[in-house]
Amino acid sequence: MTKVLVTGGAGFIGSEFVRQAVKRGYKVVVVDKLTYAGDLKRLNSVIDQISFYRADISDRKAMEEIFSSEKPEIVVHWAAETHVDRSILNPSQFIDTNVKGTQTLLDLSRDHKVKRFINISTDEVYGELGEEGEFTEETPLNPSSPYSASKAAADMLGRAYWRTFKLPVITVRPSNNYGPWQYPEKLIPVVILKAIKNEKVPVYGKGLNVREWLHVSDCARAVLEIIEKGKDGAIYNVGSDEEKRNIEVVKTILEILGKPEDLIEFVPDRPGHDFRYSMNTERIRREIGWEPLVSFSQGIRETVSWYLSNLKWVEEKLQELQTFWNKEYWKRREVVKS
Repeated sequence: MTKVLVTGGAGFIGSEFVRQAVKRGYKVVVVDKLTYAGDLKRLNSVIDQISFYRADISDRKAMEEIFSSEKPEIVVHWAAETHVDRSILNPSQFIDTNVKGTQTLLDLSRDHKVKRFINISTDEVYGELGEEGEFTEETPLNPSSPYSASKAAADMLGRAYWRTFKLPVITVRPSNNYGPWQYPEKLIPVVILKAIKNEKVPVYGKGLNVREWLHVSDCARAVLEIIEKGKDGAIYNVGSDEEKRNIEVVKTILEILGKPEDLIEFVPDRPGHDFRYSMNTERIRREIGWEPLVSFSQGIRETVSWYLSNLKWVEEKLQELQTFWNKEYWKRREVVKS
């Protein structure tokens, strides 16, 4: 059994990867700091089949002990601060986790002769597109927010360790994920949560920004197949080819829930808000043979259904989220006024 160390394995996408990896027969070691975005409940179905360590990836001593004890053959690095709004409020945490933490993992992976390091990046490192065009793996990085800048730094650190030290790093740049267990601060769970309570649904600007929506199960499966078939040093875009304006996504969810569109409330736009992302995925399709299996129309209905069936979990997150929402929207209004 191949041993895989998964950082951020109690997070939204990381936990889906862990569940799939266990099912495929991998021996999985999960490292997660369990911040607000991490939750071991996501791993309940496999908790007896994995090893778990609560640790900060930027804590070199703690991570050294884990590497020395577990001796992983593969590292899959999902752990990151990911919410753009939070990065606007407090960029420093993003630098600590996403940059320093990634460097710590790369150093230890080199010291312990890890056979493969999967560095999870994001489509946001590319910046934004207009109405036309798409990102290829050769598109220059041009991040717009403190979050995407920190991810671009982590992305490039991995590329540098491959070139300088020949650490077998593979870079994965997925598009926007959605699906069960997503922490309700991102667009889709926010809309679901607000709508079922008949509260106003906040939409940035006029909701015209475009994103490519990838179901979390397809993303996790792509990474597993990259582990098994990918080339060291390669970069792989992972996307669905399904682009939607934010307002389309919101209206679709409201329609599924049978809620009126007058719940929509347009709020001042996020500073530096990227207009559009679109991924060219020819490389992963050609070299790996991967393609998405879950259409947006299917996935969004299943996602809404999951949240309706798991309201207790969502309710547990409301108290902490309400404080953040109040602070963030107040601050954004102040920025717009100035």
